[in-house]
Amino acid sequence: MTVLVLQIVILCLVAAAIVLWALYFPYPSPLIRRWLSPRKRWPEMQIRTWLKRGKFQRAFLRHFYSDPERIAPPGNSMLAPADGLVTSAQVHDGVRYLVIALSFWDMHVQRSPVAGRVLDVASHGDGFMDGEGREFAFLREKSCPVQKRLVIATDAAGQIAVRLITSLAARRIETWVRAGEQIERGQRIGRILLGSTVVLELPPSMSLLVRPGDRVWAGETAVAEGVVRP
Repeated sequence: MTVLVLQIVILCLVAAAIVLWALYFPYPSPLIRRWLSPRKRWPEMQIRTWLKRGKFQRAFLRHFYSDPERIAPPGNSMLAPADGLVTSAQVHDGVRYLVIALSFWDMHVQRSPVAGRVLDVASHGDGFMDGEGREFAFLREKSCPVQKRLVIATDAAGQIAVRLITSLAARRIETWVRAGEQIERGQRIGRILLGSTVVLELPPSMSLLVRPGDRVWAGETAVAEGVVRP
């Protein structure tokens, strides 16, 4: 009798697992989701569906809004402003644009690459797609980019800027510093909702410590060093 009950229980569990698999197909069943990496746990197609509907799974939102503590490495090297993949480091009109692409699964809080004083926090709509700036690689692939550009004055590198970019679909960008504020190296400066791009504008005379294809972490990865040459 005990064996029969055990068999029935096992069959019921298997049936429940099959039902869950069918309900969530083609996405991972809740029974295995916790053991998967974030990229496999929440496939891109599923996230884009949530984005269109404006409703997200709570577990994904907890992951997305994670904001782990970061400790800036010693020294004065310029730090990555965002988690993500370096996709470009082109020089254009005397400015080097270090482009970091964030995925849906990256941590989306941005940090200051340097210590200094915030000179300006400016908002931009889709104007860059209509005229000047269309040649920028970090804007070509985005329809109607929405941006915040933070300009920071530093002692060693002069003025640098951090550009937070998202698309019109996501649109939401939070900035947590204001003009006139003194900020520290590695300090939190803002957050972008969902897929996005962060661009660090710096003098081309600074030595890069990373190259396209490298993965970087906000407030931890040194990306450039050196002072501006006169």
